[in-house]
Amino acid sequence: MPTAAAQPESYLFVAARIDGKKTMGMRAAMDEGVLARDLSKQKLVLIRSWRVPGWLAGQSDKPLSLKDQAEMTVQLSQLLSRGVPLVETLEVTAEAVSSKAKPRIEQLRELVRQGKSFSDASRETSAFDEATAAVFGAAEKTGDLAGAADQLARNARRRIKIKETAQTLMFYPLIVLAISMMVGVFMLVFVVPQVAEAMTSAMGPDKELPWATRTLAGVGIFVRTNPLWILAGIAGLVVGIFLSRQYIAAAVLRLSHILPVLKDVTLAQESARFFSVMAALATGGVPLADALGVANQTIHHKKLRNQLDGLRKSLIEGGVLRVLIDRIEAFPIGTRRLLIAADRAGNLDTAFESLAEDHTEQVERLSGRLLAVLEPLLIVAIFVVIGGMILAIMAPMLSISRQAFG
Repeated sequence: MPTAAAQPESYLFVAARIDGKKTMGMRAAMDEGVLARDLSKQKLVLIRSWRVPGWLAGQSDKPLSLKDQAEMTVQLSQLLSRGVPLVETLEVTAEAVSSKAKPRIEQLRELVRQGKSFSDASRETSAFDEATAAVFGAAEKTGDLAGAADQLARNARRRIKIKETAQTLMFYPLIVLAISMMVGVFMLVFVVPQVAEAMTSAMGPDKELPWATRTLAGVGIFVRTNPLWILAGIAGLVVGIFLSRQYIAAAVLRLSHILPVLKDVTLAQESARFFSVMAALATGGVPLADALGVANQTIHHKKLRNQLDGLRKSLIEGGVLRVLIDRIEAFPIGTRRLLIAADRAGNLDTAFESLAEDHTEQVERLSGRLLAVLEPLLIVAIFVVIGGMILAIMAPMLSISRQAFG
């Protein structure tokens, strides 16, 4: 059983410069000795230190960001393959990652310097997720840490690409809707009430504006005259969304698995992530059943995860992969046939890598198709928001025109 990751320790310290001046700061470190050595590199002498919670210094027990993981694994692959010792490699890597990740890398380096394995140090510092730590653990047994780092670097870049595609899908409709909402609010608050007032004067006291125009004008006047209530309502809505964000995320996830077109994109993203992790684990020498146990934890698609969990269970009980894989109906028939052929040929690691690339490209193709579907839907949404207000303005104007020429 893996042990729980230790929360990074941080120290508030007072140090003296060589010229006699004193300075104060906060830094993450394993102990005071590590802190003193780090300060000496800046020509500082530690006078006194106080241990503080890790969160106070911005430390987290979450894995490093994908960007930092990609940069770190690239450095590990390049330097270790050229014979640079691991401790020195980590020292160089700490300068290549972001300032937020640097304390974690320095902490990892210190653990390795003290004699811990790289995979154990990764788990203790929570630098990587369980799948990545498992790959490093298997690579240490085979002695190919550089090769595993190279595979993980490709995996991280692939995951970054998938994440950026997903962000594009989210931001595009949100930006369009936000712009249309701002235009709609401006018209509701400033344009509709003024037009309604002018139309009322033109039509005379014995006639009324259409109900839609009266309603919109009333809402606009209320918003304009009660800004504090509106701001309070918006603040309450934001707080409510924040407090229920887990339930909202779960609902959105369920919808993404059933809505047409979107469900195909979601399944392709899940498949690409699964095969990326499997490729890294298989290349690192992790047994297939163990690799499935780790990779399945990265899947959020309920149907796919249940089927893969069943596959792993049957495999442990003595089943044959080439027979069991055909039961994974969530995968396309072509994917299943390729895995069956790869199992017979004994090159599953190559098949996993190829399928990871194929599904990443599929995510991009399906994302383009989804955007093509979203564009007319966004046009309809804009028409409902803006067009409804324009119709409310035009209705009394047409009525006045008919009276004038009637």
